[in-house]
Amino acid sequence: MKFLYYAPLILATFAAPAFANVTVSSPYNGEVVRSPFALSANAANCSSQTVAAMGYSLDSSTNTTIVKSTSVQAMVASGTGAHILHIKAWGSAGSACVTDVAITVVAATTTTIPTSANITVSSPNNGAEVESPFALSANAANCSSQTTTAMGYSLDNSTATTIVKSISIQAMVASGTGAHTLHVKAWGSAGSACVTDVAITVAATTAVIPTNAISVGGLQTMSNWVAQPDAGTNGSSTGSMSLVNSPSLSGNARQFVSNYLDYGGQRFYASFGDDTAATHFFYDAWVYLPSPSTSIANLEMDMNQVMSNGQTVIYGVQCDGWSGTWDYTANQGTPQKYVDVWLHSKAACNPRQWSTNTWHHVQVSYSRDNSGNVTYSAVWLDGAKSILNATVPSAFALGWAPTLLTNFQLDGYLATSGTAAAYLDDLTIYRW
Repeated sequence: MKFLYYAPLILATFAAPAFANVTVSSPYNGEVVRSPFALSANAANCSSQTVAAMGYSLDSSTNTTIVKSTSVQAMVASGTGAHILHIKAWGSAGSACVTDVAITVVAATTTTIPTSANITVSSPNNGAEVESPFALSANAANCSSQTTTAMGYSLDNSTATTIVKSISIQAMVASGTGAHTLHVKAWGSAGSACVTDVAITVAATTAVIPTNAISVGGLQTMSNWVAQPDAGTNGSSTGSMSLVNSPSLSGNARQFVSNYLDYGGQRFYASFGDDTAATHFFYDAWVYLPSPSTSIANLEMDMNQVMSNGQTVIYGVQCDGWSGTWDYTANQGTPQKYVDVWLHSKAACNPRQWSTNTWHHVQVSYSRDNSGNVTYSAVWLDGAKSILNATVPSAFALGWAPTLLTNFQLDGYLATSGTAAAYLDDLTIYRW
């Protein structure tokens, strides 16, 4: 035992060469970490001897933590600054080996530290203004070169961390108003821990849905959906639909597929009742774009309502990949001689820039007066609000019977031919 006590100290002090097959999974050499940080290491042998124990110490400390195992997993506390972490192994016949890892420990309140995690946070964006609850979407292929086994998140200095055993995390996060730091975390298969911090500002919710509002949910599951080429777009298209349980949030998402030529657009629509009196609407849906999404030019989400005078109000909203904006429809003619146009807002949107294989939360607030003038109030993408604040005439004398109709349309991006696909889930429309 005397040899086991002194030999590690001598090796650490003089940085003697190690003949151990020591693998340090976390932290990696040169990493910047917070205290306490995760140590994960293992050793198959030490100088050709079977490993009987492993341990670690910091800097020139004589205090060595030892475990009788071929691996060591520990949370190591340390003061801030530069340190040398000595990871040690002892062989069954008395050999002693060490591997040194240089680290820098920063204060726990430090906003952002580099990690070796391949963490991608799709939403919210760093610096975004969101409303509570906001959508968190992230994934991590690895953490410190280890396969990710779990992900999680916490807010600010909270000790409560939500964890899921997956390489991705999708969650609605509730928070008070004000500035916050969202800590998105990943853990590796051998114990490594990684974090990416996202600064957000949570604003007060302005889209208040009254308690007496009528809501119709799960609209994507209705059996009366119809696919139809949009004659207002160039080219041609054919469409298909199906209900799927993966990818899905509810277990019943609707898949839309458009095979198009020359920028063709495919419209999918369904009637979900009738109400000539309602004047305010809130569109709430989740949209998933499979990879690749480069064949989608525009992603259109509309609603139509026949008023008591028989005219149809078009509430049209699209994410426009050509202009890179959220657009809304207007009638620049009269209800009888209508001129249906798209108008660009100042809010940015491009469906080809949405992260793929991820659920995105889309919400739109709009209302009308008795003449069919529509006020587009705001649109939310993954909790980030964009003010539209535009009022335009949007009444059309189409001769329709009373109905409430929802449209979902995919416009092609390629000049030759292509396939555009999207999934829709948890579609709910509120009215009052």
